Amino acid sequence: MKRSNAQKLKDALEEDIINGRLLPGAKLDHDALAKEYGVSRTPIREAVQQLVVSGLVTVQPKKGTFVAKVGIDQLIEMFEVMAELEGMCGRLAARRIQPEELAALERALLRCEDPDVMADPDEYYYENEEFHGCIYSASHNTFLATEARQLKQRLKPYRRLQLQARNRVRNSVDEHRQIFEAIKNGNEAEAEECLRQHVLIQGTRFSDFVSQVKQFGDSA
Repeated sequence: MKRSNAQKLKDALEEDIINGRLLPGAKLDHDALAKEYGVSRTPIREAVQQLVVSGLVTVQPKKGTFVAKVGIDQLIEMFEVMAELEGMCGRLAARRIQPEELAALERALLRCEDPDVMADPDEYYYENEEFHGCIYSASHNTFLATEARQLKQRLKPYRRLQLQARNRVRNSVDEHRQIFEAIKNGNEAEAEECLRQHVLIQGTRFSDFVSQVKQFGDSA
């Protein structure tokens, strides 16, 4: 999937923020970014707007753009809500999915299972987005799908970070296959629970997640 300059810049800044290379409170110099990444100010403005939506940066009038202070407690709460929304989408999709939607979901699954895609966590992330998007659409609940997409977008940088953990992409692919089979078989309860567990950060994944964002220190 080809990404625009704004998308590439946003992804690069996300990486710098979530890995602690850009610390909370740091000011983003637009001129310096334009020079460093070889882009005009337009994609910078677009990238910043998307980062604001994700909650990673804040824009202070007449002062500039700054890296936001992010709290671990709030992130965990957001993941808990995301897990419930995903579970609802899965339950409804298992009940309402149409043949052409099931075919699209299977195509998305196969792209996620491609070895070349799995070898690149960033590329896998975007194919993973398509897989989940198919489930949202198949729920046939526009309000629910909109809420899920909005929260998912806000959590994007942290969900991308999770995929860098050891064996997470492989495990994610296996979970996708279980989710697909549950939806295909019309098993509403199983589809709901599989999706909840797929998104929820708990156990070892919780420890891994906290360790990956500990660079934020007391502000995290």
